[in-house]
Amino acid sequence: MIRLPLLEDDAPDRFPDPARALPEPNGLLAFGGDLSPQRLLAAYARGIFPWYGEGQPILWWSPDPRCVFDTGALKPNRSLRRLLARTSWHVSVDRAFREVIEACAEPRQDEPGTWITPAMMNAYTALHAQGHAHSVEVWDGGHLVGGIYGVAIGRLFCGESMFSRQSGGSKVALMALAARLREWGFPLLDAQVVNPHLLSLGALEIPRIDFLARVRELVALPLVEGSWSDGAARPAQDLLSGT
Repeated sequence: MIRLPLLEDDAPDRFPDPARALPEPNGLLAFGGDLSPQRLLAAYARGIFPWYGEGQPILWWSPDPRCVFDTGALKPNRSLRRLLARTSWHVSVDRAFREVIEACAEPRQDEPGTWITPAMMNAYTALHAQGHAHSVEVWDGGHLVGGIYGVAIGRLFCGESMFSRQSGGSKVALMALAARLREWGFPLLDAQVVNPHLLSLGALEIPRIDFLARVRELVALPLVEGSWSDGAARPAQDLLSGT
C-alpha cells in the first residue's frame, strides 16, 4: 500500500517533490493541510494545485504530462471568429470574480456535483482580494454568459475553471485572457489536467519535468499586482484585431 504524505498544518510552505507524485491516479502527491493564501501560493509556485470533492480531504496534485496553453499561439479559430463577428458581447477583467467562481461551481448537466466547494470558493476569493487571483468575464448586455478564473504568480497564470451560459462564452473568455497574458509577458497558461475539450481549444501536453522548469523560471519574475481591471468592458470583437 502506498501512503501519501500528510501536509503539516504548521508548515504551509512545505510540499513533497512533485517527482514523488503517483502515476495512478496521475499526479496525486499529498493530502491535508488547508487552503490558506500562503499554502496555495506556495503550491502554485511548485507546480502543485488542490483538487478534491465534497467530503474528501484536501488533495494536492502535479500530473505528468501537464496540460498548458501557449498564450502566443492561442487565437480564435474560424468558428469563434464568426461568433465574435455577429455578437455584441463585451469582455471585462476582475469585475465579477465571485460571480465567475460561483458560475464555475454550478454542476454541469452530465456531472452529479462539483469540486469547487464553498471552502474553495472562499479561498480563491481571498486570493483575489489580495491581488493574486483574477477573472475574465463575458457579458451579453447585463448578463454574464461566460468566464474563467485562475491564479497569477510571477509571470505564470494557472487556470482553474471556466464556464458558459451561452455557446462560446467560455471560449471567448479564454481567448480574452490569453490576449491579456500575451500583452503582459505571460507565455504559459497552465490548464493542469488534459482532456479532449482543452486539446480541441489548442492546449498542449508537456512533460512535468519541462513544465516545472518553466514554473521555476516564470514565478521568479515580477508579479502584476492588484486588480487587473482597466475600467469599462471592451467589445469582444476587439479580439479579432489580433487574429
